[in-house]
Amino acid sequence: MTSLRRWCLVALGVILVVAGPLGVRSWPAGENDVGATDLLAQVRAAAEQPYSGYVETQGALQLPVADRFTDVGALLGEQTRLRVWWRDRDSWRVDRLLASGEVDLVHDRQFTTEYDYQDAEATTSRDPGIRLPRTADLLPPALARRLLEDVADRATRVPARRVAGVSAPGLRLEPGSDRSSIDHVDLWADPVSGVPLRLEVYAVGASVPGFTTEFLDFSADEPARSRVTFTPTGSTEQSFDDVLDIADAANQYAPLLPPDTVAGLPRTAASDGAVGVYGRGLTQLVSIPLRGREASPLRAQLRRTLGVVVTDTGTVVSVGPLGLMLTGEDGDGGWLVAGSVTAQTLSDAALDLLSGTVVVDEGQDR
Repeated sequence: MTSLRRWCLVALGVILVVAGPLGVRSWPAGENDVGATDLLAQVRAAAEQPYSGYVETQGALQLPVADRFTDVGALLGEQTRLRVWWRDRDSWRVDRLLASGEVDLVHDRQFTTEYDYQDAEATTSRDPGIRLPRTADLLPPALARRLLEDVADRATRVPARRVAGVSAPGLRLEPGSDRSSIDHVDLWADPVSGVPLRLEVYAVGASVPGFTTEFLDFSADEPARSRVTFTPTGSTEQSFDDVLDIADAANQYAPLLPPDTVAGLPRTAASDGAVGVYGRGLTQLVSIPLRGREASPLRAQLRRTLGVVVTDTGTVVSVGPLGLMLTGEDGDGGWLVAGSVTAQTLSDAALDLLSGTVVVDEGQDR
């Protein structure tokens, strides 16, 4: 073999190695004949399937948020890069990759530790049922599980697409309620495990998704336990916080009990305190009581937002498939009502909260 021929073979090998993964991702997706009902059942059955991979989310939801809600605004309005190892609901780790380092969530049974590598700070908290969204909620399987929970919405097939190198069959979910601000959600799943690999959420009247979450690299193998174990270094500053965020604080300590139904939507079993969670599937809302010092800056932000509507009941803003309403006037506390519902549903819910909430005496069971 001549020297020139050897070098040609080496060059060809390098091209194949480098271009191979790109070529696989660019191959057209192959269709399969699985029906919508069977695919939906497969996705639901994959709720406990272990997985790992690299996820990117892209949000176009520029929420008008004050300091206490800044992290939520960033998650839903920017690109987020995540690395995940998920063994089961009691054991997982999600790393948020930043330009200057990373911030990790490590979950072990009822406790979650947030570890900031750059600042070498680790904060452990119990994992409450009521809290604000965090990175782990944006993973395709986690978001799909929430949207499909007790869902009675319509499901149809959409064309397959290649996701994370896999030819993934597609499913479209459409709300069965005219109260929803979501037009549809498109989902593509791993054909073997059923784990959702990509989700796109479309608002009513929108031609592009308001939020997308997608695996770029995926494995259905169970991650090693060492991948989901937090081991602090000698310089790590550790602390414990018994209040995770503003929603958790309100749910624990606000002396209020919201009504069983608002805007025709029943309160879910997840609601056990002052914060109310209502509806199901693609039509859900949450109501959080805020004190004046928390409500006032948020109200000011909402009123500076394009398309804001101020009514006798409160301030209303719609951002893609999400709607927000804050009751009350300047200087007052109020109910923050938010979710994938129409502006009219938000207003109806706010009126029901204002008229139907019960003030609980200290020491009385809620």
